[in-house]
Amino acid sequence: MINRILRLSFLILFSLQVFAQKSDILESYIEEGLQDNLSLKQESLEIKKSMEAINQAKALFYPRLTFAPTYSYAAGGRRLNFPVGDLLNPAYKSLNELTGKNQFPTNIENVDVLLAPTNFHDTKVSVQYSIYNPEIKYNYLIQKSLMSAQEAKKRVVENELRYNIETAYYQYLQSLEAAKIFTNSQNVLNELVKLNRKLVANNTSTKDVVFSSEYEVSKILQQKAEADKNIQIAKAYFNFLLNKDLTNEITVDSIFINLKPFDYDGLANLTSLTGQAVANRQELKQLDLSIEASRQAIQLHQKAASRPSVFVGGNVGFQGYGYKFKDQDYVAGQVGMSWDIFKGYERKSKIQQAKIQTELLTTKQTEVEKQIELQTTQAYYDLVSSRETQKASQDGLNNASQYFKVIDSRYRNGNVLLIEYVKAQNDVLTAQLQQSITKYDVLIKQSMLNKITAEP
Repeated sequence: MINRILRLSFLILFSLQVFAQKSDILESYIEEGLQDNLSLKQESLEIKKSMEAINQAKALFYPRLTFAPTYSYAAGGRRLNFPVGDLLNPAYKSLNELTGKNQFPTNIENVDVLLAPTNFHDTKVSVQYSIYNPEIKYNYLIQKSLMSAQEAKKRVVENELRYNIETAYYQYLQSLEAAKIFTNSQNVLNELVKLNRKLVANNTSTKDVVFSSEYEVSKILQQKAEADKNIQIAKAYFNFLLNKDLTNEITVDSIFINLKPFDYDGLANLTSLTGQAVANRQELKQLDLSIEASRQAIQLHQKAASRPSVFVGGNVGFQGYGYKFKDQDYVAGQVGMSWDIFKGYERKSKIQQAKIQTELLTTKQTEVEKQIELQTTQAYYDLVSSRETQKASQDGLNNASQYFKVIDSRYRNGNVLLIEYVKAQNDVLTAQLQQSITKYDVLIKQSMLNKITAEP
């Protein structure tokens, strides 16, 4: 009974002698999560969508070639009536009589046609190419900056996912260890029940000690059932992060179940970590790229307001009445310019809007930088505190184990009441659970600091 407790304590002490590091198993789980996690897949699709936006912006640099046939048939509507026959036919007849020749036609018809063309086609191929258009150039640059910002956002999600997978793995291991602690405690109490039954059989104790020890076993069983539930919940959450079946078994690697005292040099080390966090955090890079896109939007509207866009183009095709192509071919070339002289101060408003957006993002960037500095400080001292707590909990476990060893020996000799034995055993159980919690809490706090400093 005592040996089981001492063996568990020895295993915990032994684990503290190993340098804390990420296991290959955990790293493989992290890589698997980075490949299969649904949130990251969504971010990858967002990047692909941004790449298509860049392709669309890039397409505006190329000539535009269009095949555009049209055919018109009209009925009704306005008409053009002009009595050209009534005016010219009498005059031409008189001229013919005066000259004695039939040189002028006398059967000219009056004009009566629809203004809308009927039975008319225009079948052409049009080409248009922008020689200079600042909106095309800066729109392309904006889309590139936005795609880079989207890539930075994906890395933010990767950093968060890495932290979540690590902590979920540690929580799963902690739940397994808690269940083992309850099992060991149950075995200790089962032996106590057997011992008490022997004492009652030998008339050295009364039956109440048996009932009391059996009650303690029932309490441990309740706690163990809760621990088993926590194992299943922790397993399901870990598999959820990896986008796997929630009941998949998880490989346990105990090499990183190790904590050493936190060796730090005070503020200098904290300053270094803070600088690393500010330099590495992708949130700041994402804001940098968004600011760059906003500045490019300012240039876009300023250039578009102060400079015209110039283009060349042309049409080649057939045009005429009746859908036929004989003697209907034509070629037309174009050189054009477009310049918005006045649009109700729309450009001015867009420039001002882009400037406000830039200032907003710059302010946000400063705020995020301050938040990162605060997060680093909090995570740093949380880790310091958790390591000190872990050392204290280890000392507490050693003391509780030694005290229980004495109480167990005295109880077997009939020198201690059952209530003292149960209290000592509960103290060992509490100390073991606290040791397990603080051990994994250090690992979780280290993962938090790594996340904040963007340390892979």
